[in-house]
Amino acid sequence: MKSDLDQLMANRSLDAIIVAGDEHANPPRYYLTNGAMVTGGYVLKKRGSDPIMVVNPMEIEEAAKSGLQVYSNNDFDWGALYKEMDGDLTKATVIFWKRLLLRIGVESGKIGVYGAGTINHYLELIRLVEAQYPEYQFVGEMGMSLFEEAYVTKDAAEISRIRSVAQRTSAVWQATWDFIADHRSEGETVVKEDGSPLTIGDVKHFVRRELLDRDLEDDAMIFAEGRDGGFPHSRGEADMPLKLGQPIVFDLFPRELGGGYFHDSTRTWSIGYATPEVEQAYNEVMDAFDVAVDNFRLNLPASRLQEAVQDYFESKGHPTTRSNPATTVGYVHSLGHGVGLNIHERPGIGHLSKDKLQAGNVISIEPGLYYPDRGFGVRVEDLCYVDATGNLISLTDFHKELVLPLKKH
Repeated sequence: MKSDLDQLMANRSLDAIIVAGDEHANPPRYYLTNGAMVTGGYVLKKRGSDPIMVVNPMEIEEAAKSGLQVYSNNDFDWGALYKEMDGDLTKATVIFWKRLLLRIGVESGKIGVYGAGTINHYLELIRLVEAQYPEYQFVGEMGMSLFEEAYVTKDAAEISRIRSVAQRTSAVWQATWDFIADHRSEGETVVKEDGSPLTIGDVKHFVRRELLDRDLEDDAMIFAEGRDGGFPHSRGEADMPLKLGQPIVFDLFPRELGGGYFHDSTRTWSIGYATPEVEQAYNEVMDAFDVAVDNFRLNLPASRLQEAVQDYFESKGHPTTRSNPATTVGYVHSLGHGVGLNIHERPGIGHLSKDKLQAGNVISIEPGLYYPDRGFGVRVEDLCYVDATGNLISLTDFHKELVLPLKKH
């Protein structure tokens, strides 16, 4: 959690951290600034002190919404510095970094660098700052980073944000179900009022509008029909008509508009009817989902949930990544993952995971079966959180019916 940052910094012997980045989404910056909608700038934190923000003067009002101490570039005499360096942006920025660190009271030490931006720019900038100011050591991280470790557990405010996204996403689920159901079929093809096919592209366009109406944004949803659904990350083909009896893997993982917290959920639908083979696979996936939930225990190694699901699927004759690490059919992925400001966070729920399940986790539970050569894939996913008493609570309030009947004939 955010309240653990000082201890996490101490564990890494970090005297301070600096979060840099350009105008794109930047989860560490968002996290430290309580979601302030700023573009660029820096966030710095000395261990044991509150973070500060340093932004372009045009960003001051927006940055103030963070509740942090906010400075503008002018507070560091940026204009005079830039002029003194004869307009050499690189030289001015190197000196600017020194001024930033002095402002938070760090005259030397080990500085963790985080954020999201243009890698080549920051790689070279940090080299230049270290060369000019050897009293600082700038470091990155491999493995679980400081922020990744903080993200593992969410506080009450974060859970509230994610719950809101989940509720709005569930409303989009219902609207999309109703949208498709309000069509008719000609032969095996779902058609619109003018008789033209209803396509995957039509459905995605509808979903994106519904998300925007609820202040959410799409992040490359999956809507894959038939054989395409047998490939877990196939996005589906926009011009493909919806067909009766063809299973559709629909994975929807929107986030708050403009960058923020995600929700992640998946349903498998078959319009009109389901074939016996798909229905059997669906029932087994649903059983696997229940196996995972039934095996959940607080402080349990996350791998145990995956192993329980693998035991079940293997007992039904399906290959898994445990029985065959190279398999591309059957159960080919982990059971789930953490979700927050990133769509994939810790804990990981695979059979080789070293993570434990803790109060404050927000995790997906998403077993699936994939057989592209047999023309189908099936996946069902809820987003859940672990409450303070160790209960696993689903945040995805939408039914898990397989067959989506059309209202018109």
